[in-house]
Parts: sequence; structure tokens; C-alpha cells
Amino acid sequence: MKTIKRRYLALEIDCEKMADSGEFMGAVWDALVRLYGEHGASQTGLGLIHYDSGERYAVIRTGHTALDMVRAALASMTQIRDKPAAVHVLRISGTIKALHKETAR
Repeated sequence: MKTIKRRYLALEIDCEKMADSGEFMGAVWDALVRLYGEHGASQTGLGLIHYDSGERYAVIRTGHTALDMVRAALASMTQIRDKPAAVHVLRISGTIKALHKETAR
């Protein structure tokens, strides 16, 4: 059995009114489905690891083969919950430990 290599992305969320974690992930899934369809979005293995609305910070997980797809979807996001928003990738890492060490959060 082949192991799945994962990548963790530290994100900065730039939005005037922060949404909760479910609304944020819904917006990410909508962006993925818009760009790649349901089949493509299902291939990403996307998951939310950490979400902090006060710090405007999130960590998501994806498979290493879908990293470019997820980054493109995040770059295409213009709104969350009908409010203007942008998502910026701060750092990408292969482990959560290294990601937290590099971003110092």
C-alpha cells in the first residue's frame, strides 16, 4: 500500500468580517468545485487542521499531488459569506511541527 504524502498550508485570511471555520471551508470547497469540478475537488484530500478567526489564521491539509490545485483555488477566492475576502498562503510544509516552527504561531 502506498502512503499518501501530505502538505500543510499556513493561510492568512484577509476579510472584513471573519466567518466561522465551516463557512471558510465551504468557501474553499466552492472555489475548488468551480475550478476543477466535483471529481477534481474530491481528489485533493482537503482538511482543516486549525482555524483562528481572531488571528485571521488557518492551517489546511492536502495531498502533495493536489497542492497546485488547492493553491489556485485559494488564489481565486474573492469572497467568504458574500463579503470580500482574500486568502494568502504564508508557508507550506510537509509536517505540522515544522509549519508551526516556521510561522511562529
